[in-house]
Amino acid sequence: MIKELNRKLLLIVNPVSGKKVILPALTDVIRSFMEEGYSVTTMVTGERGEATDFAVRYAKDYNLIVCAGGDGTINETITGLASIGLKKPIGYIPCGSTNDFANAHNLSLDIQTAAKNAATGAISAYDIGQFDKKCFVYVAAFGAFSGVSYNTDQNLKNAVGHAAYIMSGFWELAQIRPIRAKITADGKVYEDDFVFGAVCNTNTVGATLTLPDNLVDMSDGKFELLLIRMPEDLIDLEEIVSGLFDKDYSSPLLELVQAKEVRVETSEPLEWALDGEASGAYSDVTIKPIPKFLQLRS
Repeated sequence: MIKELNRKLLLIVNPVSGKKVILPALTDVIRSFMEEGYSVTTMVTGERGEATDFAVRYAKDYNLIVCAGGDGTINETITGLASIGLKKPIGYIPCGSTNDFANAHNLSLDIQTAAKNAATGAISAYDIGQFDKKCFVYVAAFGAFSGVSYNTDQNLKNAVGHAAYIMSGFWELAQIRPIRAKITADGKVYEDDFVFGAVCNTNTVGATLTLPDNLVDMSDGKFELLLIRMPEDLIDLEEIVSGLFDKDYSSPLLELVQAKEVRVETSEPLEWALDGEASGAYSDVTIKPIPKFLQLRS
């Protein structure tokens, strides 16, 4: 039964995320929101960046923002809210190929369950990251693996999901080149040749790596900084891969530390990915947390 529609919900939908599973479910999703007393305005993205634009232009007029799509869609939505300093409850219906954000936050991957939780669940506050003038929800990364999400063919991602990212990641490993960087984390300097770096607020990085659950607290005002140094030979490479898969970071080729502020400096502009999406090249960038900005209803 439909209650009195006395609250307003903005639903931002990316119709091409993942296997386009949101499309046949959309009518039932809207109906479930109406049954919880929400009048629903649905906006469908047609190009990259539109979810951010919708959030900037319209979110202030709604009680609840819900986005349906992949990791890039929730990144864009939250980036829009952060750009105008609008802290507002947000729900998420994961419909992507890998759904790293949903897995890290233990969100249901069932569309109707996720919609129900977005409308009625408790609100938890999580940190997000400030990257130059942009934001990220769970990871800012460079080097091998960091570009896997946006370099991987969408049809391949739709067909095999996580396996597509792993396949692309190992292809990158065969072509890795050292990145000379000076990285300062809360005053401590790491200067070396790296093949990968990630400033993250998640236990899942790039759909291929995981961090220890007992280390990661997504609302503590700190990042986890993961660095992988350039291997000199196949023995080094095997040590890196074993350490990552076993979550054993004792190897001198690996660095895993916590920090409130991270600065990355390189002699040449370095390509970065934010939440798996290409986000430009920078030779000097400082990354800081925005504590407990994300008001996630789940």
